[in-house]
Amino acid sequence: MKRTVKQVADLCGVSVRALHHYDQIGLLHPAETTPAGYCLYGDEELARLQQILFFRELEFPLKEIQRILDNPSFDEHEALTRHRALLILKRERLNGLIRLVDQTLKGESEMSFAEFDTTEIEAACERYADEARQRWSGTDAYRESAERTKHYQKEDWARINAEADQFYRALASQMGRAPSDPSVQKLVSDWQALITRYYYPCTDEILAGLGEMYVADRRFTDNIDRYAPGLARFLSDAIAIHCGQN
Repeated sequence: MKRTVKQVADLCGVSVRALHHYDQIGLLHPAETTPAGYCLYGDEELARLQQILFFRELEFPLKEIQRILDNPSFDEHEALTRHRALLILKRERLNGLIRLVDQTLKGESEMSFAEFDTTEIEAACERYADEARQRWSGTDAYRESAERTKHYQKEDWARINAEADQFYRALASQMGRAPSDPSVQKLVSDWQALITRYYYPCTDEILAGLGEMYVADRRFTDNIDRYAPGLARFLSDAIAIHCGQN
């Protein structure tokens, strides 16, 4: 199901202006734009928006959120697990404040200020922020990717996405062949070149890591398999052969 900007804004509690800003800075692009000019968002974009809002809750700057989410090694499941733990801490603090209000309403006179203490939450948020920065925004390749992509305009992203779409469709058409087939290996080389051209120098070592991630991270697997069931595994196997040969 695709949703308009207004529908996404109403659903997620963000402003239309914020969504347009996210699109302009490359943080969250719509899945497509209709001939009439309406931006439409799918489930994948909503999942990314959810992560954006989680990181905003932790007061991450937008540019840093973009660097983290665009990092090929970003682990959505791990991030959600940590988000959940921090939200539980916040919930416990709110429950404590509610109990304090109830006691005050009942006329209990004991003065307590411990419920207002945010030290534990702030410390946990800071630890997570440091870990996220170190793990997902610290590599040279990632820094170069962030430096390049921050200058891309909407038309640049449209061209990049079109080339990626063309690659996946071409690869899907070769699934009747072995991953080692020269025509398949040529496409893997093209994919490596595309990443190098638009993001960062994609060495064989980096490419091998990406190939593993395509099947280890469900988010990437689902995205690639939209073109053909099993395409992520096929691409991963082809990349392993490519890097092994080199």
